[in-house]
Amino acid sequence: MFDTAFLDLPALSAAGGEVHLPGSKSISNRVLLLAALSSGSTTVHDLLASDDTRVMLDALREIGCSVDAAGGSSVRITGLGGRPPRSPAKLFLGNAGTAMRPLTAALALLGGEFELSGVARMHERPIRDLVDALRQMGCRIDYLGADGYPPLRIVQAPGVLALAAPIRVRGDVSSQFLTALLMALPLAAGTQDIVIEVLGELISKPYIAITLALLARFGIVVGQQDWQRFTIAAGSRYQSPGSIHVEADASSASYFVALGAIASSTCEPKGITLRGVGLDSIQGDIRFVDAARAMGAVVTGGPNWLHIQRAAPGQGWPLKAIDMDCNHIPDAAMTLAVMALYAQGSSTLRNIASWRVKETDRIAAMATGLRRLGASVEEGADFIRITPPPQARDWKAASIPTFDDHRVAMCFSLAAFNPAGLPVRIQDPGCVAKTFPDYFEALLALAQAPAECIPVICIDGPTASGKGTVAAALARQLGYHFLDSGAIYRVTALAAVRAGLAPDAGNEARIAALAQTLPVRFAGDRVLLGSDDVSQAIRTEEVGVNASRVSAMPAVRAALVALQHGFLRLPGLVADGRDMGTVIFPQAPLKIYLTASAERRAERRHKQLISKGFSASIGDLCAALQARDARDGSRSVAPLTPAQDALVLDNSDLTIDETVARVLAEWQARQPFAVSAQG
Repeated sequence: MFDTAFLDLPALSAAGGEVHLPGSKSISNRVLLLAALSSGSTTVHDLLASDDTRVMLDALREIGCSVDAAGGSSVRITGLGGRPPRSPAKLFLGNAGTAMRPLTAALALLGGEFELSGVARMHERPIRDLVDALRQMGCRIDYLGADGYPPLRIVQAPGVLALAAPIRVRGDVSSQFLTALLMALPLAAGTQDIVIEVLGELISKPYIAITLALLARFGIVVGQQDWQRFTIAAGSRYQSPGSIHVEADASSASYFVALGAIASSTCEPKGITLRGVGLDSIQGDIRFVDAARAMGAVVTGGPNWLHIQRAAPGQGWPLKAIDMDCNHIPDAAMTLAVMALYAQGSSTLRNIASWRVKETDRIAAMATGLRRLGASVEEGADFIRITPPPQARDWKAASIPTFDDHRVAMCFSLAAFNPAGLPVRIQDPGCVAKTFPDYFEALLALAQAPAECIPVICIDGPTASGKGTVAAALARQLGYHFLDSGAIYRVTALAAVRAGLAPDAGNEARIAALAQTLPVRFAGDRVLLGSDDVSQAIRTEEVGVNASRVSAMPAVRAALVALQHGFLRLPGLVADGRDMGTVIFPQAPLKIYLTASAERRAERRHKQLISKGFSASIGDLCAALQARDARDGSRSVAPLTPAQDALVLDNSDLTIDETVARVLAEWQARQPFAVSAQG
């Protein structure tokens, strides 16, 4: 997962391939709570691993449920089965409405003492209508902050409820209020039917359909009349189905449906294939497919898969503008707002008032991002109208604020396929952890961009200048891949010796052949050769000497140039070495030549050796570094010298953090975003 302050997506030109989608957030948290309320144990397969499910699992443990890992993405929940929940308990529920609302209702009916709180935004999301409905029954619930909003305190004696009259709840603010009651009230339906009446229009009916389908899996059949009256039969009792599979998230599928609709495809088979959700999904957001088709996308599918492809020019591409009531797909409809950027004419999304009370005010958030990209936007209480930039030249490189909203971040990533070839910055990309922690990895695995569009930062310099440490830290801050060219040569030397090849001229061709397919990669602070962690093995004196020998072999150097080019992958690369900017990536937009006095570098190397238990003389180290500088600067192949367009940075008097900050500031200053300095 990208947990950087921002993620810069370069201009993306095409996309193709297959993606396996994570489990549905809506289904995951519903199933977890239903399992917790049931008798027996339930194994939940394909559970979404996200912030929202994590806080739900933590809450279930707090109230006395047994939660055990069952391998992979499966978990086993042993339910309360009629036992009272453990209390008093304080439950922190983050920004998960799918945990806060249902747990409030369930705990109020089960009885006990509980405090439910979340992040600041959760304390701005209304819950009054649910609390009012619960208070109709005699539940004691107090607001601990602003009236009508979490945090809440529940102090309830079990079984003391008034259930003869219908329970009334508003349906025009959030369907989660009705879902919460539907999931909780079977706990009280011992000797009498319980009726829920919806006041006003029920929004997001498809989410209620999900709730009813899952209730049936746990033994609860709910009668409903015109989505306004719901009846839970007397004697209803939760029973575990034993095991249940979580369907992939149809809302998350919308981003890849849109991706297939807007991106050209250069590989065979063309387009995007989704696994884990199909046309028979129980989720209402699967109807996003109909909207995408209406805009021109070519979509086919089956029980557990979808395939999406951009239409041919004049036959659905560019996309067609739409005017649509989106009440039935409130979350997925956000994706339509970004698809509208690729449509001819103005698109209007209506009946989306619920956007205002989600993780953020989503109408305002989407309008902000769309305008930054160059679109004209009109917004109202329950609609948004988007007119795309008239021409490619009217698009703008934009830094998109995400307002801690996962769907805003995922939607606007699609703007990187803009016809102007401009990059897009996504602020706080880690917010996607709420529902799809690996979203950007999945997107970038499908996306393609010309090599010249993938950003590279080269950090060259002499031995002990700190270039490796600086480059690794910079890569972490930007979310870019990392290449340590010195380690590449050391790994080659190690691999050659392990293969029985002495590092001499007689084995040059065989070592070069080995180097061409060397399975080396960098994972955090580790250097991996295949699955073997060789981080320490390549730092021995013997490997260092052998690395110098293989680096002098022209065939090996040529093979490793190609290998190093292979590290150039989306979203970008930070490469350190001695010839990154002069030989390997001469087209890099930023080249830093990091240097320091031999005396200062000797002091740094001395500290490193002492910290590892080795004795050393600063004077000897300084002399060795000066000699190494002379050899590197005078060698015939790729001599150590700054690229002509490199920025020479003497960090003799700078800490590593200060050096990283200087390089990052230089990179930021070169970015085209209107608010790049804000990140």
